[in-house]
Amino acid sequence: MRLVMKEPVETAERPYPRRWWALLVLCLSLLIIVMANTALTVAAPDMTADLGLGSADLQWVIDGYTVPYAALMLLLGAVGDKYSRRGALILGLAVFAGGAVFGYAAGSAATVIAARAVMGTGAALIMPATLSLLAATFPRRERAKAITLWTATAGLAIAAGPVVAGALLRDHGWSATFLINVPIAAVAAVGALVLVPPSRAGHHDRIDYVGGLLSVLWIGALVYMIIEGPHFGWGAKAVTAAVVAGAGLLAFVLWELRHPHPVLDVRRFAHRRFAGSNLAVALFFLAVFGAFYYLTQHLQFVLGYDALGTGVRMLPLAGAVFAGSALTGWLTPRVGMRWTVTAGMAGGTTALALLTRVDAASGYGDFVAPLIILGLAIGLALSPCTDAIMGAFPESELGVGGAVNDTSLELGGSLGIAVLGSLLATSYGNHLTDATSGSRLPASALATAQDSVGAGYAVARGIGEQARRTAARAAQATDPQQAAQLKAQARQLSEGARQMADAVGSSFASAVAHTSLVGAVLLGIGTVLVAALLPGRAAPGQEAPAEEREPAESGAR
Repeated sequence: MRLVMKEPVETAERPYPRRWWALLVLCLSLLIIVMANTALTVAAPDMTADLGLGSADLQWVIDGYTVPYAALMLLLGAVGDKYSRRGALILGLAVFAGGAVFGYAAGSAATVIAARAVMGTGAALIMPATLSLLAATFPRRERAKAITLWTATAGLAIAAGPVVAGALLRDHGWSATFLINVPIAAVAAVGALVLVPPSRAGHHDRIDYVGGLLSVLWIGALVYMIIEGPHFGWGAKAVTAAVVAGAGLLAFVLWELRHPHPVLDVRRFAHRRFAGSNLAVALFFLAVFGAFYYLTQHLQFVLGYDALGTGVRMLPLAGAVFAGSALTGWLTPRVGMRWTVTAGMAGGTTALALLTRVDAASGYGDFVAPLIILGLAIGLALSPCTDAIMGAFPESELGVGGAVNDTSLELGGSLGIAVLGSLLATSYGNHLTDATSGSRLPASALATAQDSVGAGYAVARGIGEQARRTAARAAQATDPQQAAQLKAQARQLSEGARQMADAVGSSFASAVAHTSLVGAVLLGIGTVLVAALLPGRAAPGQEAPAEEREPAESGAR
């Protein structure tokens, strides 16, 4: 057996015999780039305390990964198609690992953000490469099953990230959550050389670099606007980004329509199956990423679980993703993707609707059913959409196909965190104002508490600490009258701390319920739109519509 796999998959007369082992490598590569975001959600409190991050700093630590990741995927997917998909994967793993080492050594907000940006660039190479190599390696009859396992891995990573980070944080600092990526990336890179056959387009024209750079411009500006506007206000930066995104998108579409070999043929979006699948992916991950953003905060801050405990309690979602993926593999060939995807999106809507019942008395048990339903929904909806998107591209553009799928996912996720996160913050602040009305809480302390649920509990702890200091002074006082006054103040402060903590918890629970309602409405409307867009399954003996036949034929091997 050769140590390094050198035979291109395109030259093989039969399906590659070790393709399922190759899929394991591709799934491992996918695992770390998804975990890089979900692990950060539980490491963020320790990082914030250690580096003294403000809310803006923390937001850009999270989103410094997202901007290059989303903006570069389309261009880098085309580069991988032309030169080497496996080469793009290995280079991406090296860049990703380098960024992780940089993040481990970082000692300031600026260096952590820079490290995350480097990791995002690596992820932009890895993500489309995994899908394009999968599609190139597997024959058409097995591709849907392989994509189902790829999708299930993404679901596992969503829940595994907090578990791994939580376990590390028990004995190590937040920087260890960066370093854990390095050995995994190294194993994946070696596995890619040994088990994944090289692949590139059999014939590929000169890359449309102008179109690729325009895609970087408008997608990067759009993601920046999505992050900047809802979180920091619609000032000059957000408005400028919006203008650049709009003008860049218009220039991109006009250029691609006229170019003989565009980096992305935008005419594909006229096909209902392709357009509906991309819309489904974007809307679904708007809901999933938004819900994950506030559920982890509720488990950590309101219910008081540590990082590991939070991660473990997200595991029902991962198990349900696997169950949903198995179900879609059986269901889609029988009823068609429109019914499967619609059922998945309806399930996601139901999960969010159940979260509208969250209140101050809710415990973890109230979150189990929504987590399971959401996981089943991910497994049902995502695989058929990814298969349809990849099937819409010929062999020479599989990297671009993977990039389109992943860009839809990332744009949806960015919108979910930005829009639902902003709504959550506004709702929490308003509820906290109402809950503390009539109290003697200073305006500055209330403003601090309104910044986030973590800040709210910090204010409550500060009042409690003040109560303990006052009680200690009372115990040391020699004047009985002064001691009595100090004891009364201590009791008052202690009661104020308890009331403040209760107000923060109830306000955040109300904000979760309100935000979930908006998310459920958005996803419900999206479900109707996707159901209308996706073509129905042809009756036995009846030929499928052209746009439904095209993906299967153009991607066949």
